[in-house]
Amino acid sequence: MAPIVRMLSPAALACLALALPASASAAAPCPDAGLMPVATNMAQVKTATLCLLNVERTSRGRAPLTSDGQLGKAAQAYSAKMVRLRFFDHVGPQGTTPTSRVRGGTSYLRGRTRSWSLGENIAWGSGELATPEAIVRSWMHSAGHRRNILDGSFRNIGIGVASGAPDDVQGQPAATYTTDFGFRGLR
Repeated sequence: MAPIVRMLSPAALACLALALPASASAAAPCPDAGLMPVATNMAQVKTATLCLLNVERTSRGRAPLTSDGQLGKAAQAYSAKMVRLRFFDHVGPQGTTPTSRVRGGTSYLRGRTRSWSLGENIAWGSGELATPEAIVRSWMHSAGHRRNILDGSFRNIGIGVASGAPDDVQGQPAATYTTDFGFRGLR
């Protein structure tokens, strides 16, 4: 199974994202990469995030990820839960894990699945650090998150983005992201 890693603390993420140069190769081909997520543009934000992730993958010879509705369902529910319950961790307050959330809340691993792997990246940001470009940039500068993004065995992805943060952002706009990566071998 692919590694599941924790995101940096919000303060460390903010410092890291501000200190790192923007990736010209990642930002240029993806419309809406600089959008501030709000309730009315979440589909565009998710599309931009997938585009940015696929630019990172394809520029290194990996196959692009395809969006999967079942993984997206798990990712969206988890992002919303982290904002609603004000926590930030791969293990939920009731002990749920990425695997238990995908198995229990979706049909992604049901049916003819004979082998599988999952990985998860989570992040949140406020202000200009909440854009798809800033989030993907921070993941690419974190070894574990980068490993999930570039893992050639992953073929599918679900992206969840919720307005708000699991922490007090003093009224700034914010967004919380979950990406659930998957592979399943079918019989």
